[in-house]
Amino acid sequence: MLAPIAASSGVADLLVDLFIVLLAAKLGDELFRRLKQPTIVGEILAGLLVGPAVFGLVEPSDILEVFAELGVVFLLFWVGLETKLSDLREVGPTAVSVGLLGVIIPFGAGVGLGLALGESTATALFLGAALVATSVGITSAVLLELGVMDRRASRTILGAAIVDDILALLLVAVASGVAVAGGVDVGAIAITAAIAIGFIAFVALGGTTLLQKRPALLHAPRFSESPLLPAVIICLGLAAFSAQIGLAAIIGAFLAGMIVAETKDQSPIEAEVAPLYAFFPPFFFAFIGVQVSLSALADPGTLALLAGVTILAVLTKFAGAYVGALRLGKREAAFVGAGMVPRGEVGIIVAGIGAATGTIDAELFAVIVSMSVLTTLIVPPVLRRLA
Repeated sequence: MLAPIAASSGVADLLVDLFIVLLAAKLGDELFRRLKQPTIVGEILAGLLVGPAVFGLVEPSDILEVFAELGVVFLLFWVGLETKLSDLREVGPTAVSVGLLGVIIPFGAGVGLGLALGESTATALFLGAALVATSVGITSAVLLELGVMDRRASRTILGAAIVDDILALLLVAVASGVAVAGGVDVGAIAITAAIAIGFIAFVALGGTTLLQKRPALLHAPRFSESPLLPAVIICLGLAAFSAQIGLAAIIGAFLAGMIVAETKDQSPIEAEVAPLYAFFPPFFFAFIGVQVSLSALADPGTLALLAGVTILAVLTKFAGAYVGALRLGKREAAFVGAGMVPRGEVGIIVAGIGAATGTIDAELFAVIVSMSVLTTLIVPPVLRRLA
């Protein structure tokens, strides 16, 4: 009888954690909405308060991480529903320029800083990769909140984020190869890049064309009475496949949203997906706050390093994206530059990979995670001013 009791206790603890995180996130959302500030900042700070950094009501766990991952997957699926493939084609050259310069400049600066601090080549490469990362989930949420998803600069950010994700994937592979094997398998990296690009092109072109011609597929009576179930299957399937080939799951979810969006004229798909969008994303934002550890930043030297890394992360990413987007005009270029700055969960993931290989020590891990959170917090108010 003890095992069922223990299992029941574990489930109860899990439900309590989910309840606390969701309630805190929505309270933070409501407070910041009344203050006329970006609501995702309220959700992140709410996670910080209930997490181990302040009140210690909730600890980071695998289950919370799963809910957070589902949150960002459904967030990007919703963003995809608001985006058409033709819109991304229109800003393609600008998005590529933003993505490339937004990777090259921060990566070079991060590697240079690491080597200047006396770190190993592998550690410097991981620091550079962490500065490259962009959290499109953070920016997308702000763009949705501001109602500017149809803006040319917004579409440029989404397109650049795909380029950014492919390049970040390759750079992390390089850093991991140097850390583990002391070298880089150029052939394997080239194959990975080809698979990633082929996947995105095939899904974006083939999927949207299919549902343009046969929008009734989501309403097949033998499959589901509601288009929600097939839409979610497409979303989770492409997200899973994207993750399996090394891309972020959110890229697959975003592409799934674009595909399903081709049926919007025939069905109220957004109304069907809205409950998922309302429920899951708050876990994503709150979990970022839950992961913050303030104790690791007690040392003045660590705080100084955090300040330097954060300033470098903001300036290099903004500069690269701004220059890449100048053809849109200076104000729009500034909007794009600010939108590419948040590192969010992507920077934290890169830090985690570096820590797992033993390349990043506890101090640098805390610095990268804190930098990711800080860049996430400062961008939403800036985007609101530039909108």
